[in-house]
Amino acid sequence: MSELCGFFPKDNRGRTGSIYGVLKKEFVMGVSLRGSLRKMGGFRAFINTLLVFLVFEVCLVCCDITDGNAEHLKREHSLMKPYQGVGSQWDFWGSTLVTGSYVRLTSDERSKQGSIWNTVPCYLKDWEMHVQFKIHGSGKKNLHGDGIAIWYTKDRLHPGPVFGNQDQFLGLAIFLDTFRNDLHGMDRSFPYISAMVNNGSVSYDHGKDGRSSELGGCSAEIRNREHDTYLAIRYSKGRLTVMVDVDDKNEWKECIDIGGVRLPTGYFFGASAATGDLSDNHDIISMKLYQLMVEHTPEEENLDWSKIEPSVSLLKSPKDNVDDPTGNFRGTPLTGWKVFLLLLCALLGIVVCAVVGAVVFQKRQERNKRFY
Repeated sequence: MSELCGFFPKDNRGRTGSIYGVLKKEFVMGVSLRGSLRKMGGFRAFINTLLVFLVFEVCLVCCDITDGNAEHLKREHSLMKPYQGVGSQWDFWGSTLVTGSYVRLTSDERSKQGSIWNTVPCYLKDWEMHVQFKIHGSGKKNLHGDGIAIWYTKDRLHPGPVFGNQDQFLGLAIFLDTFRNDLHGMDRSFPYISAMVNNGSVSYDHGKDGRSSELGGCSAEIRNREHDTYLAIRYSKGRLTVMVDVDDKNEWKECIDIGGVRLPTGYFFGASAATGDLSDNHDIISMKLYQLMVEHTPEEENLDWSKIEPSVSLLKSPKDNVDDPTGNFRGTPLTGWKVFLLLLCALLGIVVCAVVGAVVFQKRQERNKRFY
């Protein structure tokens, strides 16, 4: 059940996401309710059927939310200790230092750039990347920079001004930006995580922290944490979802969820980082890619995915992507997480109504017997 109903695939820590905990509690609740109804005569069969239907529907929803597990780890696209693939399946550049415990893209020194890139192009249509990272240094508040970028792009090992990689790239970038450049953009706090899809025609605006081209984002305390910090990037059926686990709670928290994203196959995964006048240690501990087993229509299967141009169908301009005062991303569509909870609440409501109805029915039956 844990592998079936976790929001993201389990990794080597055995994490299953926060949904499994909810599901487990509700399942136990359902079993206890069934036990309490055993003495209710003919109504028992109806309740049993309803409970089976509830569990079946919940599992269907969970399977729709997550369909990857550790068995679908793609090692040719994964970077893990002791980093034996470095040199064959992974190339590195610049200030990158590979040790037995981490891959340091930049040390805590000024004007450094480093990157590491998978040498094997990815031809998966649906995938999920888990990144364990660590950003730390001696700089005090607001005196550190610049951050890490995770890439899925057509070109690799092209140094440039965007967190150590080229501008006007083709593909997807997830930025973990630790330094605020735009002093007028005080509606969000840093560090800030954002996503950008580029067809090669758009430049990343460092002066505005990429605000004009970002698809969505969230603030997250990712620097100088004493515990492990994780990022998950999922792309499936045209939907891009980014989750974080940075609070040592062993559960994912949604950061970005955007539909209408088109990414081709045959691109490369990579990570880069850069420092300027301010600096930090930017470490990658692991990058694990999971294949998601998703059904596609015959039209989608016959499509040449390698010829797709990176694009996003937005109902609003990326310039409108700002945080609201509560810290939630404005304009985020209804996610699978929320659909699951809504359906679960609706089904539990049906069970509660059925229980109440059964109790009322039994009371009336007992009351009617007193008159005979």
